Amino acid sequence: MEQVFAPWRIEWVERENKNPDVDSCVFCELPERGDDRENLVVARADEAFVLLNNAPYNPGHAMVIPFAHGGDFTGLDDDALLACARLKQVTLDALDEAMGADAYNTGMNLGGGPAGGSIEDHLHEHVVPRWGGDTNFMPVVSDTKVIVEGLGDSYDAIHDAFADHDAATGVAESGAVTLDL
Repeated sequence: MEQVFAPWRIEWVERENKNPDVDSCVFCELPERGDDRENLVVARADEAFVLLNNAPYNPGHAMVIPFAHGGDFTGLDDDALLACARLKQVTLDALDEAMGADAYNTGMNLGGGPAGGSIEDHLHEHVVPRWGGDTNFMPVVSDTKVIVEGLGDSYDAIHDAFADHDAATGVAESGAVTLDL
């Protein structure tokens, strides 16, 4: 088995002030701020939303997040559980259209600490596009990860792909694509 080490991420994971510009839970606050593009909220459904990761592993790194605050996956009610699963499907469709990835990594870091999650009190599932050869020598020789596309460009392409999806019903006043799941 090959292992991929990302030692440059430990500084971000262990930082004391995880979200200095947020008063409470970042995943509760960001979708309420009113400017979805600025806050990287790309799509919304009734029970959940999609947020681009502001410290992506790869371009298009998104998170599917229930609106309900809580860190216990077993505590999700049936509506939220189904909505998150369906929204992950639509997110994969949108990322296929926007990013043309070869594959994806998806998953949750449950419980923080040893699981690697830096936000343990609000569930979120990472959806990370992957391409053949998307890792290179930079992290090894210079402790640097190269992200080849800016967040704004990723946001625009993914937003357009969500807007073209069959589940899209329009664009929220705040800017995210609204979905009917």
